[in-house]
Amino acid sequence: MSAQRTLPFPSLRLLPAFLLMALALPLLAACGYNTIPTQEEQAKAAWSEVLNQYQRRADLIPNLVETVKGYASHEKETLDAVVEARAKATQTTLPADILNDPAKFKAFQDSQANLTSTLSRLLAVVENYPDLKANQNFLALQAQLEGTENRIAVARRDYIEAVRVYNTTLKTFPSILWAKLWFTDAQPLPNFTVAEDKLQAPKVNFN
Repeated sequence: MSAQRTLPFPSLRLLPAFLLMALALPLLAACGYNTIPTQEEQAKAAWSEVLNQYQRRADLIPNLVETVKGYASHEKETLDAVVEARAKATQTTLPADILNDPAKFKAFQDSQANLTSTLSRLLAVVENYPDLKANQNFLALQAQLEGTENRIAVARRDYIEAVRVYNTTLKTFPSILWAKLWFTDAQPLPNFTVAEDKLQAPKVNFN
């Protein structure tokens, strides 16, 4: 009866692969393998904060419109313009791939810019109504709106910087090698096109 052949223990056969991985992982990290996905997630997180702050502003507008209407109901054209602009900016469901579609991103940016413009016109109207400017409810809304506009400006700047870093990473060595060889679906993200000086929060002090 011939001797039965003993197969090597499976773990011993896999040992070289484990050793190779143990050596390769630190090298991959040192070469920036994780940089692309990390920076992409940072940019997406910054985008989420932009959306949060725009939604915060949108939530304030109905109360603001109603308060102004109580003192300046005949400013119907301006009030209606704000309501319409808010509807356009908030009623459209944002597609999940908006950061991968420059056209959809621009449409979102344009709708928010239109809301900003009409809101500014409404706030300018307030100057003609001293009683409204002294209303406690309006003063509270004023403070909330000012804080929100500041948060929007900060969130946009954070997103702009995160996208700048990420897009630069896709084009520079050594991370460009990972983009070409491994993260082939990684694409530059769209950014806001408004000039930096236009990103200042609008003045909403009516005192």
